[in-house]
Amino acid sequence: MIDIFFMTHWSWLVLGLLLLVLELVVPAMFFLWLGVSALVTALVLYLFPEISWQVQFLLFSVLSVASILVSRRLFSNKQIDTELPNLNRRGQQYVGRVFTLVEPITNGYGKISVDDSQWRVTGPAMEKGEKVKVTAARGSVFEVEAVKN
Repeated sequence: MIDIFFMTHWSWLVLGLLLLVLELVVPAMFFLWLGVSALVTALVLYLFPEISWQVQFLLFSVLSVASILVSRRLFSNKQIDTELPNLNRRGQQYVGRVFTLVEPITNGYGKISVDDSQWRVTGPAMEKGEKVKVTAARGSVFEVEAVKN
């Protein structure tokens, strides 16, 4: 009779490699740690071949959970302080600045000229040439208000 729980170091090695290949297909940095845990289990089993299957699975489980928790802590998305916090949010850099309307705001929408481009704005009805202050950026549309002289 074949013992289905008989795992050799080769079994763990193959499982580890399969999990590493799976990480290449599903890049989530999850299967990577399971694969590493299986490879470490293979190494331990190679060094100590008399380990029972229960201890092997326990070792693999503990290593998997520990490595995933450590990786989450080490590789979490930390906010990086930078001199250009709005680099990838171009519209945010214009909030608070004053511009002149190049098209009047009618039906809630108009346009302003910013450097060499024009941006769509939303706000109260105003005439062309009036000064407006950008109060918010929603995608590629600025919310504006009239500038009080």
